[in-house]
Amino acid sequence: MFLFLLSLCTQSWATENSDIDVVIKGMVCSFCVQGIEKKFSSEKSIEKVEVNLDLSTVYLWIKEKQSLQDERITVIVQEAGYNVEEIKRKQLPQKP
Repeated sequence: MFLFLLSLCTQSWATENSDIDVVIKGMVCSFCVQGIEKKFSSEKSIEKVEVNLDLSTVYLWIKEKQSLQDERITVIVQEAGYNVEEIKRKQLPQKP
């Protein structure tokens, strides 16, 4: 039960704080997770990567003053052997 609750807390934190969420088709095991993490971690614009296998979602944090286009995300996922189902970008607050 504790692990389940910890999992829920981690999921909600990642969802609220990541810059980009990528829903991926085809991830079914921890080996899949490792492959996706390795591919995204090698990108210079990525600060942090978290993968949630249960939700088939990759949470990405982008380094300050960096960007990562949807097309590049799709290529990274395809190179890892999977397909992108959805890319969700967080709306950053506008500076006054």
